[in-house]
Amino acid sequence: MGFAKKRKVVEGKVDKSKAYSLKEASSLVKEVNTTKFDASVDLHIRLGVDPKKADQAIRGTVNLPHGTGKTKKVLVLCTPEKEAEARAAGADFVGLDEFVQKIEAGWVDIDVIVATPSVMPRIGKLGKILGPRNLMPNPKTGTVTNDVAAAVNEVKGGKIAFKVDKAGIVHASIGRVSFTPEKIAENSNELINAIIKAKPSSSKGTYLKSVFMASSMSPGISIDTKSLMN
Repeated sequence: MGFAKKRKVVEGKVDKSKAYSLKEASSLVKEVNTTKFDASVDLHIRLGVDPKKADQAIRGTVNLPHGTGKTKKVLVLCTPEKEAEARAAGADFVGLDEFVQKIEAGWVDIDVIVATPSVMPRIGKLGKILGPRNLMPNPKTGTVTNDVAAAVNEVKGGKIAFKVDKAGIVHASIGRVSFTPEKIAENSNELINAIIKAKPSSSKGTYLKSVFMASSMSPGISIDTKSLMN
């Protein structure tokens, strides 16, 4: 079956006028995946916030109970006495000056950067490269810390950071299509609950405006937001 045909069959399985329960969506997302690879399952959560207001620029971290299914590449920027600890915890890259130079030259083949507070002044100048890619270490997300081993373990274990974009939407990968529907639902629930907990008191009206689940290249599945707020 050609891709266009396959896509049509798949789109026919998703009722666009229906809002599914999280449980239904977690099963359906596996059925409507058209890729041959183990695609990422993503949530797109539209919030009733104004991200331009500092107190409504929702961000945070959450530990997904079943991990993301993707091993994240972690760079630890630290002084020499912390290097052994970072390597022992499983960091993929460890060092300072050579990586600052590599990043300045355009290297960003990493998923998370952990830095110790003492080296932050050295990497401030990388903000314009790392900022837009969400790679800048930040004390709020636990990536600026002296306990580099704990930070590396958390990232490798399934800790993800989320942040609302300019349009008021949080996009996050919560697993892979090879996961069981239960694991997809449990990971999704964890993220949604963390976002609900982060609701600012100044946000009026509907907070969870819409929640869509999709895998790479699949149609989006609308999830019933009322069922999530309980």
